[in-house]
Amino acid sequence: MRSRAKIIDATLGLIADEGFRGVSIASVALAAGVSRQTVYSVFGTREDLVSQSMIALASEVFAEIRQSLESIGDPAEFVVELIVVARTTVRAHPVLATLLRGDADNPLNEDDVIERAKPIAYEILSPMKAMHPDIEPMMDDILQMGVRLALSVILFDDATIRADDDLRRFLFRWLAPALPRKP
Repeated sequence: MRSRAKIIDATLGLIADEGFRGVSIASVALAAGVSRQTVYSVFGTREDLVSQSMIALASEVFAEIRQSLESIGDPAEFVVELIVVARTTVRAHPVLATLLRGDADNPLNEDDVIERAKPIAYEILSPMKAMHPDIEPMMDDILQMGVRLALSVILFDDATIRADDDLRRFLFRWLAPALPRKP
């Protein structure tokens, strides 16, 4: 296994076991079986290490989520189901669930979280765009609102929308009027 992959796996393992505070260049190097210099040469900083590890994990997880959305042709249903499945996935995944904790080192507390999430969201929404090229002029707004809404749904639990079907109804009620519908 290449050093980069070993380092990412070690980082994600530490996050799952100890949270973001458990991640240091030294702890990752030890867990990956590489030198600290190797970690620094591949990632530069601890923040880059954590960020790139989470992006790698998110890309992998969202590839699986996209497969579950392949049969949905309606843009509003696609976005609603994406948010519901993302919430379920985050809650169930040992590393992603750490994002629900209020740790000071949590990358969701960083100022540029929306900008870092956009490329991943764009990749996830690309099947919807391919099915409905007419939404191209709206993509930036859909991305911006989708990321913000997904983060708030994942981070802030509410008893009235805790069940997936309740969340679907809530999201569909507000998103359906804003998005084009399949004829």
